Amino acid sequence: MLDGDLVQFNVAMTKALSTQDVADYAECAAARYTLIRGYGFARHVRTNVEQEGGIWRADAVYTISPSLPRGIKTIDAEVTTQSCVEKGIPTV
Repeated sequence: MLDGDLVQFNVAMTKALSTQDVADYAECAAARYTLIRGYGFARHVRTNVEQEGGIWRADAVYTISPSLPRGIKTIDAEVTTQSCVEKGIPTV
């Protein structure tokens, strides 16, 4: 947690095919964490991705909230977590 409803995730993975793979991993972690904290929704703020030595890293920031936040990059935490499980993407 950065501050109140603002959370940051630092994730790393190998064998990613693109920046989207590591960004998806961060989003899955954020969705699950949102549920763990007792909230239902998140909103993507930003994701920075880099690759070095075959390791992909993402630094992602989200806001979490009990109700659907404003914005276009909103996440229904329950739906997203279920989708991640179905795709085999790890969550927190």
